Amino acid sequence: MNSKISITHMSNSHSDQLRALEFYKQEIGILKPRLTVIGAGNTGIDVVKQLDHFENQFQIQIDNIDHLSHDIHTNVSQIAKELQASTAGYVDKDLVLAHERLSEKFAVQEKAINEIRQEYDRFSATWL
Repeated sequence: MNSKISITHMSNSHSDQLRALEFYKQEIGILKPRLTVIGAGNTGIDVVKQLDHFENQFQIQIDNIDHLSHDIHTNVSQIAKELQASTAGYVDKDLVLAHERLSEKFAVQEKAINEIRQEYDRFSATWL
């Protein structure tokens, strides 16, 4: 771990993460209505169970995205306060650790979204 990290680097990283999270949230918003289309033509119990599974997973992912976005925005605010307090262009170790934890959470969230999306793609290819 770096004891210091550029504020510009952290800001760019957070911006990229927030844009990606917004994209994933929009993508889920597109996928959710397709569940209704699949459900309209397929009423078997296995399909209904899968539809419920995806509906629940999509909601969980949206909630996770909202929480992570909030945490990133909070870190951005803390970085801004640090920047006002110091003109060195670097933040202290605690904010670096917070940034790294958020980056790890983002990677986990991104992996979860990609896995559910791939699972959904296989499911929808079968039933659409």
